[in-house]
Amino acid sequence: MPSVLLTKRIEFAAAHRYHKPNWDAARNRAVFGACHNEPGHGHNYLLEVTVAGEVDPRTGMVVNLFDVKHELQEVLEEFDHKHLNIDTPYFTDIIPTTENVARVLWRRLETRPQIGVLHTVRLYEDEDLYAEVTAAAGLEVANVTRRYEFTAVYEGRPALPDTSGTWSGHTWDLFVTVHGPIDRDTGMVTDIGVLDRLVHEQVIRPFDGRNLRQVLGSQPITGENLVCTIWDRLVKIISTGTLHRIRLVQTRDLAFEYGG
Repeated sequence: MPSVLLTKRIEFAAAHRYHKPNWDAARNRAVFGACHNEPGHGHNYLLEVTVAGEVDPRTGMVVNLFDVKHELQEVLEEFDHKHLNIDTPYFTDIIPTTENVARVLWRRLETRPQIGVLHTVRLYEDEDLYAEVTAAAGLEVANVTRRYEFTAVYEGRPALPDTSGTWSGHTWDLFVTVHGPIDRDTGMVTDIGVLDRLVHEQVIRPFDGRNLRQVLGSQPITGENLVCTIWDRLVKIISTGTLHRIRLVQTRDLAFEYGG
């Protein structure tokens, strides 16, 4: 029987601060910005744990969800409503970035056989930022995804050949995923501040509130060629890490993805 993936979500709250003791205040501030402010800041994290396995013919399940929930709750007792730098032993030598927290959680979860075979651990810092580590890629690398938004109008596909398309306006959700090694010093795959600046310069500022046909000077715009255009605008200028995926959500029922 083929392997099936099962994902369980669970929330917890924690605080953290980005700080390297062997760096002076100026360097910490330059690298980490406001995340270096004392005493730290908090998040309502959302953890998604995906396990892989075959469906047991007796139970019809990959793993017992009651067991998974119980194990996750026990693991998260160490982290929930804690200051990660101060109240846990895991971040004395590493920065509690989203990437590093996801990696630590993986290592805590893999000691719990009742959870099953780990496939992916995805940790949302908030609805606009998440990091994930996977069994396939290993724990030295991660994917980091940042969500953006812009509103624009465009001319869609014509209903019939040799006719004009229909003009539509949408608020697009743009998810930019960067893949790469987790830096030993910063704990980050990519500098989110730099990524924000690049995406705003190349996509948000020129597209938001505009007619995409005029901006791009092309034939009628489709979600397919728009997601490819955004990829082309970003792929060569990502400063650290590698552009891994662009996901463009037009409506709750329609999305486009491109990975080069």
